[in-house]
Amino acid sequence: MTVISTEHSFTLPIGYRDADGTLHRDGVMRLATAGDEILPLKDHRVQANPAYLTVIVLSRVITRLGSLDMINTKVIEDLFSADFAFLQSLYNRINQVEGEGGDQRTGG
Repeated sequence: MTVISTEHSFTLPIGYRDADGTLHRDGVMRLATAGDEILPLKDHRVQANPAYLTVIVLSRVITRLGSLDMINTKVIEDLFSADFAFLQSLYNRINQVEGEGGDQRTGG
């Protein structure tokens, strides 16, 4: 029997600094479901700007980031670009997204 790892730990290169100044670097990302990729397509923010899909998808699949109570789109929006790119790459790798030049869902 093959065991599938559905959660993957990560450490952000820079880290997310919250309103109190606390730096959050260690987190967990779970494998994406079909719903994680399909449901955000109905969101008005994605319809207005398709690149926003990445923000919503990452906010759904990141289950832990430091000691934050909740990971929402605001947290993802406030990440440094190096951390955002790191998470896009991790998402593509653990979900085995293939294709020349990356994938549309995560902008990679």
